Amino acid sequence: EVQLVESGGGLVQHGGSLRLSCAASGFTFSTYAMSWVRQAPGKGLEWVLAISGGGGGSISYIDSVKGRFTISRDNSNNTLNLQMNSLKPEDTAVYYCTKVSSNSWSAGLAYWGQGTLGTVSS
Repeated sequence: EVQLVESGGGLVQHGGSLRLSCAASGFTFSTYAMSWVRQAPGKGLEWVLAISGGGGGSISYIDSVKGRFTISRDNSNNTLNLQMNSLKPEDTAVYYCTKVSSNSWSAGLAYWGQGTLGTVSS
């Protein structure tokens, strides 16, 4: 059974940092691309950034987080990380760790974690 468990959310001031982690189990973690998707209060889902699997390490992200967010993976510990710096109030959202259906980050999202809330105060 695929399981994705996020942690690390919380409250931070504008300009601060948060580090989210996702513990993955139930599949060969290193093989699959992984991504982070967020949902701001009262808004729809927004794909944020992703990292490919299979040793490729290719990363893609939306412009609004460029230079501020970093995605990384630790294949030895089956963990996906998201380092968020220079946070803005508009980054406030529930952040979901997702397993992509293949090693390419552009493939469809197959599994989702329960989400962790990151709140940025102004």
